[in-house]
Amino acid sequence: MLSVHLICVGKLKEKFYLDACAEYMKRLSPYCKLTLTELPEVKLPQNPSLGEITAALDKEGDAIRAKIPPNSSVVALCVEGKLRSSEELAALVRTWEHNAAKHLVFVIGGSYGLHPSIKAEAWVQLSMSPMTFPHHLARVMVLEQIYRAFKINEGSSYHK
Repeated sequence: MLSVHLICVGKLKEKFYLDACAEYMKRLSPYCKLTLTELPEVKLPQNPSLGEITAALDKEGDAIRAKIPPNSSVVALCVEGKLRSSEELAALVRTWEHNAAKHLVFVIGGSYGLHPSIKAEAWVQLSMSPMTFPHHLARVMVLEQIYRAFKINEGSSYHK
């Protein structure tokens, strides 16, 4: 079975996000072995300096890197990533299925994004939208799009 990992900085607390994630994780179970890893977000003051933000991203980047399994293709969710349609994401998943990498890893950063080295090392940089969303909502959106990609690839009517 395919191995998909979702590594997220920050812990979900709101029931509606938890319920939505649980639903998509359940829907994904026939298609892949999904592993969800939550990493703590570095606490910053109300108005952090650039140095404090950089230090936090360094620490979060190290924690992310430690959780990426060997032989992985990493998809970094970031503002500067490429906008892709659901069909294009499905094609990426198909490409990965025939790739030598054993794990497909999606990474969602915290409030200040991802460390530049995580983005630079990624197989793909993906942007969900030019709009700004809470990173907790991004988790739900990514899970839904992964599910949609599998449904597109099987030729299901889920995707309209």
